[in-house]
Amino acid sequence: MVQAVDASKNRPTDPRNREVVFPAGDPQTGNLLTPINNSGFVKWYLSILPAYRKGITPLRRGIETGIAHGFWIINPFAKLGPLRDTDIADRAGLLSGIGLIVFSAGAIFLYANSNPKPPFGAIGTPEPPAELKTGAGWNKYATGFLYGGLGGAVLGYLLLSNVEVIQGLFK
Repeated sequence: MVQAVDASKNRPTDPRNREVVFPAGDPQTGNLLTPINNSGFVKWYLSILPAYRKGITPLRRGIETGIAHGFWIINPFAKLGPLRDTDIADRAGLLSGIGLIVFSAGAIFLYANSNPKPPFGAIGTPEPPAELKTGAGWNKYATGFLYGGLGGAVLGYLLLSNVEVIQGLFK
């Protein structure tokens, strides 16, 4: 069954479809307004993430993102990796995490030096910062990501390898 389309708004005329999901602007771009990306809570949450927060430099954006990723990335390597039942599992997780952070920062550096196009603003997300529309801004972000990721991985390693000491403090 073919639905009739309201030509003035490019939306199906069936009222049930307009309640849930409908195109935002040109339906050929694939941007759809849904209850998730159009909610106030999701818009607020995205606006406090380092990628969209206003008033911070690309270096600080990268450091915050790197710390978060570096901190959690070593645990899967240490607890699920092939050396998980050995005495060096934590160190293997640290080295694997550092390798992944360095590889990821290298990918960001490559992207920064490839003349990146301005980001496509998706429906429901805030406007990307102006600094991340240039290669120089992405280079600063990648530098911050590398430093923050390495620091976060070392912090995660120190906490992971001293769990018994930390638990003893709370007994």
